Amino acid sequence: MVQRNANGGNATLLDDPLADASRRPAGWESEARPPRSARRLPDPETDEEPFLRARRRVPVRRGLLPAWAKSRWGKLAFAALVLAVLGAATALALAVRHFLTTDPRFRIASAASIQTMGNSQLTRGDLLQVFGADVGRNLFLVPLARRRAALEQIPWVESATVMRLLPNQLRVAVVERTPIAFVQIHGRIQLADANGVILDMTPQEMAAKHYSFPVVSGIDPADPLSVRAARMHLYQQFLAALDSTGQHFSAQLSEVNLSDPEDVRATVPSAGTDLVLDFGQQDFLARWQNYQAHIAQWRQQYPQLAAVDLRYQREVVLKMAGDPDINGTPKMPATPAASAPAAAAKPAPHRAPAARHTTRHRAPARAQAKSKKHPARHAGATRRPA
Repeated sequence: MVQRNANGGNATLLDDPLADASRRPAGWESEARPPRSARRLPDPETDEEPFLRARRRVPVRRGLLPAWAKSRWGKLAFAALVLAVLGAATALALAVRHFLTTDPRFRIASAASIQTMGNSQLTRGDLLQVFGADVGRNLFLVPLARRRAALEQIPWVESATVMRLLPNQLRVAVVERTPIAFVQIHGRIQLADANGVILDMTPQEMAAKHYSFPVVSGIDPADPLSVRAARMHLYQQFLAALDSTGQHFSAQLSEVNLSDPEDVRATVPSAGTDLVLDFGQQDFLARWQNYQAHIAQWRQQYPQLAAVDLRYQREVVLKMAGDPDINGTPKMPATPAASAPAAAAKPAPHRAPAARHTTRHRAPARAQAKSKKHPARHAGATRRPA
């Protein structure tokens, strides 16, 4: 581009970008500028510029009160409204309660309005004694929790449920205890369940029920229920082990002594007399089978056999009726005077007195050690290989 001076002087040559562009080669621009695909994209791992994210909108929290209640007078009006609603709800609740507790339609008219279920040992009268004060009372004023607790205080009741039936009835459902053994308490034969709870029943009722259990000694009502429950659990383990083969060996037992929790002592009739067997606290079935396999041989060799200690692993201890070791030890809880009425009271025909047989109360290991050190003290006891 040429520019001349106004005075007609010399001209000056200026650069014209348009003219330069027209004079450039055709492929110059494409060579100078790199293609778009060759341009470097930002790398988030190498570039130092942080990756910008869009900002989330934070919602604006509004108060619980409406807009009109944010002023001073609005707050007072809102408080008055809340108090009015609460007062109306309270008045409604009181009105409903008054209706339910005073309306004659909800009154228990007679004992016929009390239903009883689940009782077989107990009579309906035994259960209704607990609800004697509720006849004529409003249904909703009967304290169900206290009535249920009073029912469960009855020895035969294991659990109880009391519920209301609109408009004016009560339903009482009980679960009774199941006796599993006879127990001798102060010369009387009574029943006991799996937890050691003593259940009273007359001999005539026992005979009518056709109960046939061994007589269990060592269960004292004065002992805590936890102690009695543990001993009855050992008794159940003993019977379950003897009956595990399906042959019901427990039917041959007449008495089971649980006074020592480490030694189950059973009495069985044998050859017209009673034989005392010490089983310990384990391997009941194996020790019973050992007794059955050798009792005929022992009876033939020792006609005065009175007790067999089966607690040892590879031998047994046979004790005779005249053994001073037996006579010098304390007797079992049953006495000859008490065994006669007990046998008459028990309905099972296989019951036989067993008070005249006694045995020493000691651990097997200690008894074996003493017999080795003092063989003269065990003159009446004969050890036989098991």
